[in-house]
Parts: sequence; structure tokens; C-alpha cells
Amino acid sequence: MSTDVSSNNAGAPAPGAGPASPGPTPAAPASAPTPAKMSRESVTIIVTLLVATFVVILNETIMNVALQRLMVDLGVDAPTVQWLSTGFMLTMAVVIPTTGFILQRLSTRAVFLLAMGLFSGGTLLAAVAPGFEVLLLARIVQAGGTAIMLPLLMTTILTLVPLERRGAVMGNVSIAISVAPALGPTVSGLILQHFSWRFMFVFVLPIALAALAIGARYLTNIGETEKTRLDALSVVLTVPAFGGLVYGLSQIGGGDAGSRTPAVLALAVGVLALAAFVLRQLKLQKSDRPLLDLRAFTFRMFTVSVLLLVVAMVALFGAVILLPLYLQEIRGLKSLETGLVLLPGGLAMGLLGPFIGRVFDKIGPLPLTVTGSVMMVLSLWQFSMLDAASPVGWIIALHVTLSLGLALVFTPAFTTGLNPLPPHLYSHGSAIMSTLQQVAGAAGTALLVSIYAFVAAASGMVAGMHAAFLTAAVIALGAVVLSAMMRKTAGVAQPAAH
Repeated sequence: MSTDVSSNNAGAPAPGAGPASPGPTPAAPASAPTPAKMSRESVTIIVTLLVATFVVILNETIMNVALQRLMVDLGVDAPTVQWLSTGFMLTMAVVIPTTGFILQRLSTRAVFLLAMGLFSGGTLLAAVAPGFEVLLLARIVQAGGTAIMLPLLMTTILTLVPLERRGAVMGNVSIAISVAPALGPTVSGLILQHFSWRFMFVFVLPIALAALAIGARYLTNIGETEKTRLDALSVVLTVPAFGGLVYGLSQIGGGDAGSRTPAVLALAVGVLALAAFVLRQLKLQKSDRPLLDLRAFTFRMFTVSVLLLVVAMVALFGAVILLPLYLQEIRGLKSLETGLVLLPGGLAMGLLGPFIGRVFDKIGPLPLTVTGSVMMVLSLWQFSMLDAASPVGWIIALHVTLSLGLALVFTPAFTTGLNPLPPHLYSHGSAIMSTLQQVAGAAGTALLVSIYAFVAAASGMVAGMHAAFLTAAVIALGAVVLSAMMRKTAGVAQPAAH
């Protein structure tokens, strides 16, 4: 039904399509006025999903400042407590590939209720968790809901928002996606200053339940459901593929030579399982039933954008974990002070999002992504030179620079990558992008924390921070190269009208 839409660039057919009229007339009137308008119902759906996404992403970073407290309260060491963050991202990486199937099989409303139901249940379990194991299980349940929420939001935007307004709407989405993580450490710092760590979840729970109730009341269905079959083997393969890679990366940097053997084995299993997963998807494409439709990669700008996001996420998530560690362990700041130091950068990223989206719609991705990736490299390089006496004002300035650089990369990369996809690849493109983002984030966190721990054990914490941030800066150089390859994709998109 929608296959014909995917075939080729939209630029060629349009001018030659109208046989009866003279040349200048057909180009302007056909698509200018109508697509620019969004119905009130569409706006309501997107706003509802944005509020829910804000809540689930706020929860994703609320733990970062609390890790030190949890080590003491739960009696666990640093590598163990880190799994509350890494396990969350890893679960998302395993669940997100199934969302292409879920979004096709279930109605929008059912998917939303499933996502927020899982998230709310996990939040309640975390609030009453008696120990580390139950808390980790609760985080995994929360992650299942978060994993479904993100592709649901992206697919809905692609379906409802006209092409020429996608940059602006994606910019508004970045308010939720950027301000929520920025508020997470501040909110948790404020809570930890006065209450037990359980109140981080007690605080989030009523907001999650309110979002669930609002969605249940007002959310309507978009698109049509299909009776597709879930490929069980593909789902099974995602676990060793992504789990093996992240576990291997997290363990390979520390410990003695003997303890590295399981990590190397895990990496080997991860690579083999990933290869098997890809081959399985290519085979299933012939029957049009892959878990992840890899034909999205036949669109060049999708591929470049995904790679850019992967590199940016490796650098970003490492920094998100490393900076609180530096501020608390080397600078001796309290939880609330750490959150306040990180707040301006996150707010700057979110508040700049809508402006970047509007600029993107006018000038395309290239100037924005190149500027942003250079800012990212420079700020991470400067982070690698911090020591125990670096002024807090300078740290805030560097974090704001890093956040602005990321804002200049993320909105253009999301929009440029997803724009050229045909409607039947919307959910798969969103799922691929979200999956690889989470894997990159988990791998970045695991790799950089391992480097920090390994160097710190031999040469001290400051040297560990230098090595980890320098590694992030070197990885971020890849973003500069990929940014230079970005091109505007607005003219290539399909003339889809629903």
C-alpha cells in the first residue's frame, strides 16, 4: 500500500507531473498552504506524548547524582551501582527493536497505556525496593516503558507533522529531551539533601500517574494497525548482541588479566550475535516481516545521521556520568551543588532547541552540525584538563558549551535522518535510531567509566578523569567528520498526506 511512496526522490516527478498546465503554475499551489497546518487533535496528541516523554526522561538521569548515596545505603561498590544506569540503557537497547512491531500491531492508545503502565509500575516498585536487586529490577521495568515511549513520539511526529515544520517541532521536542535530563540531577540533589533516595521515585510517581490518566482520557489513535508476527529468534538475538557488547566494554578496562577473560568472551559473543541478528533481519526483509527493517539504511542521510548520533551519544553519556563523579569525588561537592552546576547547560540546550529547529528549516543541517561538533570536541578537550582546583564557574561554562554543541547536533541529525524515510519505515527508522543511541550511550558510559577506574587505580582520580575525558574528545572528532557530510533532505521526502 505504501511501498510506491518509498521508491525515489520526490524532486523529479513533481515538475513533469502536470501535462495540461504551463511550467510555472504547478510547482507552488499543490503543497504550500495545506501541509503547513496541523489539526487541533494532532497538537493534542503530540503535547500529551511530549509530557509523558518529559517524565520518563527526567527519570533516566535522576539516578546519576544519587549513585554515591546508593553505594553507602545499599552496601554495593561503584561498578555494581553503575548498573542502575547501564542496565537501564541496556534494557532500552533490547526493548526498542521490538517497538517497530509493537507500533504496527497495537493502536496508539494501547501502546501509550502499555508504556506508561510499565513505567508507573516500575517507579512504584523502585520506591519500595528493599535492596539493590529489587531496585535494579524496578529500573529495568521502568526502562521497558521508556523504550516504547521514545519511538512512539518520533513515529507520531513523522506521521502528523508536515515536512516543512518538522525541524521546528523536533526543536520543541528537544525541550523535553534536554530540559528533563538537566532537571534530573538538580531535582534528585534537592531530594537527597533532605530525604531518603526513595523519594526520587515518590516524586516521579504522581506525575507519571497523572500523564497516564490524561493520555487514557484524551489520546486518540493515529494510523492503522496490522496483523504482523513477532520473530522470536530476532528478539532473543538482541539480548546477547547488545548485552554482550555493553557488558564486555564495562568489564574490559578494569581488574587483573584473569578477570578480563569473561569480558573478552562477552564482547566476542556480542559481535557474533549482532552479526546473526543483522543476517536474520536481511533474510526476513524478503517476506517483509523483519523486527528491524534495515532498508532504512539505503537512505544515505539516514545512515550518516545515525552514525553522527552514535558518536555524539558515546561522548555525551560518558560525560553525563563522569562529570558528577568529578564534582563529587574530586571537588567534594554535595548532591544538590552537583545538580545546580549541571543545570545551566541542560536548560541552555533545551531552550535553544526550538530556535535551532526553526533555523534548521531555513538553512539545513550542515552549518549547525559542524559548529556543534566542533564545540563538543573543544569542551570535552578542556574537561580533560580539569584538576582539583579548577574554578566551578569555568566548569559551568564548559558544560554550557558542550550542551549547546549537542543541541546543534541532535535536532538537525534527528530531522535529517528521518525526513527521507517513507511512511512504512517510520517506526523502523525511529526504532533503529533509538536502539543505536541507547547502545552507544551504554557503551560510552561503560567504556569511559572503565578507563577512569583503570587509570585512577594506578595514578589517582584526577589522572583517571583526564584519560576518560580525553578519550571522549577523541571519539567526538568523528562527529566533526560526519557533520561535514550532512545535507538537507527536505526535497527528498515523500509527498505523503494523511
